[in-house]
Amino acid sequence: MILNTGARTDTVQFFTPWLLKRFAEGFVLVRNPLFPNKVTRYELTPDKIDCIIFCSKNYRPILPHLHEITSRFNTFFHYTITAYGPDIEPLVPSIDESIATLLELEKLVGAERLCWRYDPVLLTKKYTIKAHRETFEYMAGRLAGHVSRVIFSFVEMYKKLENNMPELYPMSDSEMDTLAQILGQIAARHKLHIQTCGTNGDFSRYGIQKSGCLTLEMLGRANGLSFRDIKHRGTRSGCHCIESRDISAYNTCLNGCKYCYATKDHQKARENYKLHNPDSPLILGHLEPGDIVTKGNQKSFIKISPRGAESTMELAL
Repeated sequence: MILNTGARTDTVQFFTPWLLKRFAEGFVLVRNPLFPNKVTRYELTPDKIDCIIFCSKNYRPILPHLHEITSRFNTFFHYTITAYGPDIEPLVPSIDESIATLLELEKLVGAERLCWRYDPVLLTKKYTIKAHRETFEYMAGRLAGHVSRVIFSFVEMYKKLENNMPELYPMSDSEMDTLAQILGQIAARHKLHIQTCGTNGDFSRYGIQKSGCLTLEMLGRANGLSFRDIKHRGTRSGCHCIESRDISAYNTCLNGCKYCYATKDHQKARENYKLHNPDSPLILGHLEPGDIVTKGNQKSFIKISPRGAESTMELAL
């Protein structure tokens, strides 16, 4: 099973003590976002987890303790650093602060396990094509050689976003093409592997690969693992990622990013955060009367060698 720690919230930035305790105790409970009384239990042990995926905009809180997880599990890290400031990402550290933290993270986990996410790419009066060119050039120069790749996507114009960001410019196909060409050229100049995520456009003419941001090939190469040939179903149209199980929750992130798909109401997120207890096996609240707890399906994707069923860590060595 591939475990995702934060596709629904920035677990690392705001819930690190809880996350560390879950791994220390060896299990976690996850409430179904569609059917709240249904709760799934996952065992957080190396024999049950093929690889742990992290995705955050600030790894600073977990750096001193990360070895508690990386010493036992296979891991892969997405670090999102965009061109935007507090007007769009209120509680996200500055670009230079984020780069400094990423470089510290690389020393702990290695560049092969670390990718830089430059997404979503959007346009406003302030964040123009010229601004993206200048910022991406600067960031690529700082991060090349310290990450395995850079992944970008264009913002999706859903209704909530139109309400939250009236300053947002709807992007034309021509503007997307221009931006893709710029990003591709800069990445090539810095010998930085670049790919899209969840974007249906084909920009291969600019050296941009079309792939999932979470594939077994990526995880296997980063951790020295061999996986079975399994279809990557993705999570939405244009997605080429492998199936994973997320242990976080929607409407809990305090970063306040205007474009966020996982937090529909930032006030609600602040209210929900008050329900968080680091000692609870659930990221929010506790088990309630009437909750139905079931054991999660934790089937391994790892290809077993002729010697037998080794642990994931034995396979990774």
